[in-house]
Amino acid sequence: MTNEILDPTGQAAVAEGPVRLSQRPVEIRGSTIGLVDTGKQNAGLFVENMGEVLVDRFGAGRLVVRKKPIATVESPSDLLTEVAAEADLVVIAVGDCGSCSAAAIADGIALERLGTPAAVVCTESFRATADAMASLKGASGYRYATVAHPVAGLPPEQVRARVEAVADEVVSLLVDPAAGRGAA
Repeated sequence: MTNEILDPTGQAAVAEGPVRLSQRPVEIRGSTIGLVDTGKQNAGLFVENMGEVLVDRFGAGRLVVRKKPIATVESPSDLLTEVAAEADLVVIAVGDCGSCSAAAIADGIALERLGTPAAVVCTESFRATADAMASLKGASGYRYATVAHPVAGLPPEQVRARVEAVADEVVSLLVDPAAGRGAA
């Protein structure tokens, strides 16, 4: 008996070749940050707060915000191509259900394939679907950030608390401090 991984987003289950992470900068200071709102309840508030934290605490430059038309499926390729062209780094948030977490992971991997570093944020409850999608997309072990479940339905101050709790992890997914060493 074989185990088959089904794509929870309902898209064609075609495994792609292995993915290599895009080259990361040493820090995000001054970078244009793309923020992709998955369309889930409170995702817009989450990315708004994340943008504020990335600017205020980490010195990010300009913010480019986009919203997915449908949370539960992969983003249209033109949306990802557009955000990749406009942003140096991208944060996708928030995967707060099985299919939207899987779709967010697929979007992050697609951005990496386009050469743009991405950090995806999902809630802890959907690690299994996020990991399954990463494997399906040729990126087993793809790293993403997690926050406590749920984000949908929370009041604004609790959404902000979730952002504050995960911001350092998001930045660690976007940068490679070691990239600045050894270049003389």
